Amino acid sequence: MPDDPPSRDEAPEQTEPDPRTEIHPQDPDGSAWETEDRSVAYSCPGFDVISETVVLPDGTRTDFDYLSEPPSVGILPFTPAGAVVTIEEWRHAVGRHNVGIPVGGVEPDDADVAAAARRELAEETGYGAGSLEALCTVEPANGLADSVLHLFVARDCRPTAEQDLDEDETIRVRERSLEALERAALSGELRDARPMLAVSYYRLRERASDGTVDD
Repeated sequence: MPDDPPSRDEAPEQTEPDPRTEIHPQDPDGSAWETEDRSVAYSCPGFDVISETVVLPDGTRTDFDYLSEPPSVGILPFTPAGAVVTIEEWRHAVGRHNVGIPVGGVEPDDADVAAAARRELAEETGYGAGSLEALCTVEPANGLADSVLHLFVARDCRPTAEQDLDEDETIRVRERSLEALERAALSGELRDARPMLAVSYYRLRERASDGTVDD
């Protein structure tokens, strides 16, 4: 004879849910990896290399290493005349001088990311901003790093002090038109993704405000 069904007074046996099969707002199809172990494989000023043992959705265990660093800020600075304050500096990893915009990490003493943006602008260029507005926040390399970049537009930027550079920085400041930056991007002179992203997003936002970009 079949077993009697449980009475209404008997609670069915409960089992712990498998977190890999639970639906999560950030993981609706259950494809997230589970971290079993985490350690710092290498550390230096500016970033750490993190080594994790992870479990893939099919149950496979494997190692995954990635770079971890504090959030950073980038500034697209405009003078009162509409020129962009750019910087030129040697980038040893790629072996050439780089055209860019002020960018740097958020430091513990910064009140917030906007304060970090004002500080970086002043340190790298000697310019102060009359106003500052958020442009966008991006994850520039989220396949191999947890980096987060907050981009800002600074307006009414004027020279206010001398540069305050790190000991390994040699930065030349040059004002260029926004159109000149766009031409530099098209010609290949501008290869740094951060000014390219800032200029592109700035132009997209202009088009959106003009009604020339579809929702």
